[in-house]
Amino acid sequence: MNSLKQLVLPTNSTESSLSSGSIFFVGTATVVLRYGGFTILTDPNFLHQGDHVHLGYGLRSKRRTNPAIEIEQLPPLDFVVLSHMHDDHFDRIAAEKLDKNVPIVTTHHAAQDLKQKGFTAPQPLNTWETLTITKGENSVRITAMPGRHGPGILAAILPPVMGSMLEFQSPAKQTVFRLYITGDTLVYEDLKEIPKRYPDIDLALLHLGGTQVFGILLTMDAKQGVQAIQIIAPEMAIPIHFNDYTVFKSPLEDFQRAVTAAGLDGRVRYLSHGETYNFNVSEAY
Repeated sequence: MNSLKQLVLPTNSTESSLSSGSIFFVGTATVVLRYGGFTILTDPNFLHQGDHVHLGYGLRSKRRTNPAIEIEQLPPLDFVVLSHMHDDHFDRIAAEKLDKNVPIVTTHHAAQDLKQKGFTAPQPLNTWETLTITKGENSVRITAMPGRHGPGILAAILPPVMGSMLEFQSPAKQTVFRLYITGDTLVYEDLKEIPKRYPDIDLALLHLGGTQVFGILLTMDAKQGVQAIQIIAPEMAIPIHFNDYTVFKSPLEDFQRAVTAAGLDGRVRYLSHGETYNFNVSEAY
């Protein structure tokens, strides 16, 4: 049963229309979502090509790409959604330069780490728990979705992860747009519960890459990405978290071929770093 957690943000002059929105792809799992008067950042990773991230247990990975923008170029943020605490999702640049008072919706594990880094407003959620954030007349419900970063015993030594369901609501509290972010999860049984609870998902952001450590898969590869689309059944899916790090072993091109083979080309939109996906929402009121 969902707990009733609420956060009210100050209003400003930001356009609050529910008829259209945008997703700007920065790189890795980092996007800037603008919709309904909210500006939301996901999994901030602003390291540059050649920089290394530390993944724990002495493991490192080198970044192959650059972010589309620098962290200083971000617009003012209402909140951040963080799937888990790994350096390729919350890096040392974010730790140093993000506003320490910005709300960050994340796991309990990551929230503790964020507090140690000086952040004052982490918003931890358990799986299926919901936080409602209100700004002016509009609101967004963020519910933590199931996620598993590794198989079997390996899951116990990796940071806990969560997916996120963002439900944007009109002043009449009607859900007008539903966005699912997978987080760094593998396809596993618990994901099948998501479409049972949320049968109408407008857009899904898929964390792909086929991350491997010691030959063990830790994020969805091409095959699992297609399975996720088939399970979740979003109207549209956008792959993110691919080709950026040396531990990503399943290139986007493999996913594109798998999507075509599955007959899902019309359900997937591809973004390069720096590209924007603009969406329209009909009957928003």
